[in-house]
Amino acid sequence: MLHLRLITPADRTEAAVRLIENTVGTAHLVVLPGAARNPAGDVVMCDVAREAGDELLSGLQELDIEESGSIAVENIDLSLSERADKAEKDAPGEGADAVLWEHLTEATHEESTLSVTYLAFLTLATMIAACGVVLDNAILIVGAMAVGPEFGPLAGICTALVQRAPRLALRSVIALLVGFAVAMAVTVGFSFFMDAIDLFSEEQLEGDRPQTGFVYAPDWFSFIVAVLAGAAGTLSLTSSKSGALVGVAISVTTVPAAANAAVALSYGDTQQTVGSSEQLLLNLLGIVLAGTLTLLAQKYFWNRRRQRA
Repeated sequence: MLHLRLITPADRTEAAVRLIENTVGTAHLVVLPGAARNPAGDVVMCDVAREAGDELLSGLQELDIEESGSIAVENIDLSLSERADKAEKDAPGEGADAVLWEHLTEATHEESTLSVTYLAFLTLATMIAACGVVLDNAILIVGAMAVGPEFGPLAGICTALVQRAPRLALRSVIALLVGFAVAMAVTVGFSFFMDAIDLFSEEQLEGDRPQTGFVYAPDWFSFIVAVLAGAAGTLSLTSSKSGALVGVAISVTTVPAAANAAVALSYGDTQQTVGSSEQLLLNLLGIVLAGTLTLLAQKYFWNRRRQRA
């Protein structure tokens, strides 16, 4: 269940209340006339089943509640109420499958911000991966994948394509491109430093690397894995039963490929640099493609469900 708290102008309270009462899956409606002071207006609260939340939020936005007042949404961890149980039962679909599009847009907008913290995490992940590819250490590669924050902008691009939000798309693309450019540039310098103190060597990079050689040899298998990871990552963002994205990050090779390209560039190995760059672009394309298709499928599913209801 979700808890909604609205501040509505007095002249729109009745319309908002009527909308809530007519939405299947709502319960515990409370109206406090004149309770709000900034902005001035009435306070309206209710609980709504997650699967009915997006429809209700869309209706409230059509009343311009967010412009003249406010709409706040919270997850309810525990609700002991027969009315709440009935609301969840009456609402179409399953709560775990429901997508709150406004919440998704807001979350991806925040995750796709080009900030110092984002750059720091991506740079550190790429440097960790550089150690992993040179040492042919799969554990370091997994660690780098878990640290990398690049799925945020990728999810932002997918959401922007489905929701037709050009600003979010531009914001996400900038974060992705600038982030990898900065991370790879710093990792090149890091590679020079590690080579100078005899911790990296060209022989290690060019030698047999059974654990990490795949990061500069793009193939169809890599693309398929990226597509599967993109679908899983998108579902983890939209589902109420989502887990951590660490498992998704392990499935792809974006950060390790960028790291291998940077280290190879520091040694002038154009073959590995080009191969790793192709691997990176292939995985990014696969993730965006799968994520966008997943969101389109979810949107189509819920539109059909609403029409039937």
